[in-house]
Amino acid sequence: MTKLQLKLEGDTHIIVTRRFNAPPAYVYRAHTDPELIKKWLFGPDGWRLTQCTYDARPGGKIRLDWEDENGENGFYLTGEFIALTKNERIEHVERMHLPDPTPDNHNVTTFQADGAGTLLTIRMTVPDAQARAEMLATGMEEGMEASYERIDPMFEMAD
Repeated sequence: MTKLQLKLEGDTHIIVTRRFNAPPAYVYRAHTDPELIKKWLFGPDGWRLTQCTYDARPGGKIRLDWEDENGENGFYLTGEFIALTKNERIEHVERMHLPDPTPDNHNVTTFQADGAGTLLTIRMTVPDAQARAEMLATGMEEGMEASYERIDPMFEMAD
C-alpha cells in the first residue's frame, strides 16, 4: 500500500495513483461491488455514505449520497458507466451536486498488476481549469485517501 499521489496535467486533468497490496481482481471488485463500496467510500472520518447505487455495467447509473456526522452538509454524486473491462478498466462520467451539479468529470480507472499488488490509476478529465480548481477545493484528495485507507484491511481479510 502507498499513499495516494495526485498530480495535475494541463488545465483539465487530475491523475490519481495508489498502490494496493492485493491483486487487480480484488481492487477492481472493491470499485464495482456496491456492498463493498458501502464499507469504504465515505470520505473523511465522520462522514457517511447514506445511499449507494452503483450499477457497474455500460449504461449503468451511479448515485452516491453523503452526509457529515451531524446529518448535515450533505451532497451527492450522479453518473453513468461508459465501459468496463473486468479487473482492468472502468470508464465513467460523474458530477457532484453541491447542491448544483458540477460539470461532468470523465474518469478512466485502470488496475495494473504491480508485483503482488495493484497500481490503481484514475485519470480525471474536467472541462476547464476553473472546474478543476473547484473540484480540488472540495477536499477531494483528503476524502479519497481516507476512503482508500479503509480498503486495505478488507484485502487482508480476503487472504
